[in-house]
Amino acid sequence: MQKTFGIIAASYGALAVILGAFGAHALKEKLDAYQLEIFNKGVQYQFYHVAALFAVVLLSTKIQSKSLDFAGWFFTIGILFFSGSLYLLATRSLLGLDSITSIIGPITPIGGLCFIIGWILLAISFSKL
Repeated sequence: MQKTFGIIAASYGALAVILGAFGAHALKEKLDAYQLEIFNKGVQYQFYHVAALFAVVLLSTKIQSKSLDFAGWFFTIGILFFSGSLYLLATRSLLGLDSITSIIGPITPIGGLCFIIGWILLAISFSKL
């Protein structure tokens, strides 16, 4: 799983830089302050959990465990759901997605729950050292 999570982490990291720059430059004039804050929160949490994925990769050089594998998958899905939904919510007017706000909105806390589970599983994995 080292290779898989390393590739995912690096890809999500590059995407976070791209989206952060896109938000700061291209979206600055198109979104209001609140929408930009939401978009930037997605970038911020994506970066935090890219670091968590790299922790999974590094720890996997020391131990092999299902809890560690699951932590990596929960972080991966959490980034997709949490940050992805924030990007969509922040830009929904630009994208013409106002009608699906009630669908996108509930996805954000599911992503947050994935993050929490990932951190708990990472802690369990570290306890096996």
